[in-house]
Amino acid sequence: QVQLVESGGGLVQAVGSLRLSCAASGRTFSRYYIGWFRQAPGKGREFVATISWSGVITYDADSVKGLFTISRDNDKNTVYLQMNSLKPEDTADYYCTDSETRLATMRGEYDYWGQGTQVTVSS
Repeated sequence: QVQLVESGGGLVQAVGSLRLSCAASGRTFSRYYIGWFRQAPGKGREFVATISWSGVITYDADSVKGLFTISRDNDKNTVYLQMNSLKPEDTADYYCTDSETRLATMRGEYDYWGQGTQVTVSS
């Protein structure tokens, strides 16, 4: 059974940083693209970033370009989301997910989802 488990969320002040982790198990992790989405209270789930199986190709949403960095360690079956210069509008539940689609940005292109980790940015 595929499992994706996020961790690393918490409360941080504006302009602070957090690093989220997504630990995967259950299938050949290195063969899949991994994405991060977020969902703020009362809003839909929004694409944040995705990374190729090799880790060489990444794609970020315009809202986080230059601020968030996605990376992966296939030896550890883990994907990371380094978030810098956080703003109150980054407050959301963050989810990792996997896909067979290259650089997918749509929710429907992803298969398995983690339970999410909450990030709260105070002003």
